[in-house]
Amino acid sequence: MSVTSRREFLKNAATQTAAAGFLCAGALDLRANPLGMPLGCQTWPVRDMIAKDFPGTLKQLAGAGFQSIELCSPVGYADSGFAGLAKYSGAELRKILGDAGVTCVSSHFGIKELRDDQDGRIAWAKDVGLTQMLVPSLDGPAKPTLDDVKRAADEYNKMGEKSAKAGIQQGLHNENFELSIVDGKRTYDLLLDLLDPKLVKFQFQVSTISNGYDAAEYFTKYPGRFISMHVQGWSAKTKKLMPVGQDTLDWKKIFTAAKTGGVKNYFVEMNLDMMKASVPYLRNLQV
Repeated sequence: MSVTSRREFLKNAATQTAAAGFLCAGALDLRANPLGMPLGCQTWPVRDMIAKDFPGTLKQLAGAGFQSIELCSPVGYADSGFAGLAKYSGAELRKILGDAGVTCVSSHFGIKELRDDQDGRIAWAKDVGLTQMLVPSLDGPAKPTLDDVKRAADEYNKMGEKSAKAGIQQGLHNENFELSIVDGKRTYDLLLDLLDPKLVKFQFQVSTISNGYDAAEYFTKYPGRFISMHVQGWSAKTKKLMPVGQDTLDWKKIFTAAKTGGVKNYFVEMNLDMMKASVPYLRNLQV
C-alpha cells in the first residue's frame, strides 16, 4: 500500500475489534504451512513498533507464527516509521532477520525513490537479500488518459528491465492510480496489457474486493502474471475487514487460483490483532 492509502486503510481497520480465537505464541502449531508458501505479513501495520524497536518487533511477529515479512523501504517510507532501518547495513539487517527467525525477500519502494536513484535502491535491496522490489502505485493522475497510462507503463517497463539485469523482480501493487478508470476500462487491466510480463509481475491487494476487484478472477484471467498478494479478510455482510477465516471470502478458491496466477508468497496486512487472529486459519488451510 502507498503511504497515504495505508493510513486510511489501517485507520478503518483499527476500528474493528480483534476477533475471538486470538492465540498466544506458545499455543501456535508451528508445523510447515500446508499452502506450500511461508506464512507472511506486511510490516506496514506495525510501523510504529518498528520505529521504536525493529528487532523486538520482528521477534514478536515470529512468535505469533509469521515465517516471512515484507519490508517498506527506509527511503520511500522514511516518514512512516521505517527511517531507522537506514542505520543498519545490509549484512546487519540480514542478521537481525535471521536472529528473529524470519525470512525477507520482498520490500515496498516508492516510485519516486526509484526515479531518483534506482541503482542505489537496487544495491540496497541486494545487500539485504531481497529478490523482489514492489511499488505501491505508479502515481499517475487520479483521472488519467490512455496516454497517461501508456507513459506510466513505459517508465515502469524500463525500471523492470534495469532490475531484471540485477537479478531483482520488479512488481506492481494495485491501488490509487491503478484503480482508476480510462474510457470505461480499468487502468489496472490496461497495465496488465501494457507492462512486459518478463519484466514486471503484480502483487494483488485482496481487500480491493471492496472496489469490485476479485483476486481469484484476476489470478485465473492472467496466469503467471502475479508474484504475491496482500491478504485481508473481508465481510460482504458488514463491508468491513475481518481476520482471515472469520470473513466471507472463499480462501480455498483464492489460493487455488493464486497458483495459476503465479503467486509465490503472500503477506497478511491488517492491524496486529487481526493479523495474529488470521494465523490459525491459514496454518490449517488445505488447498
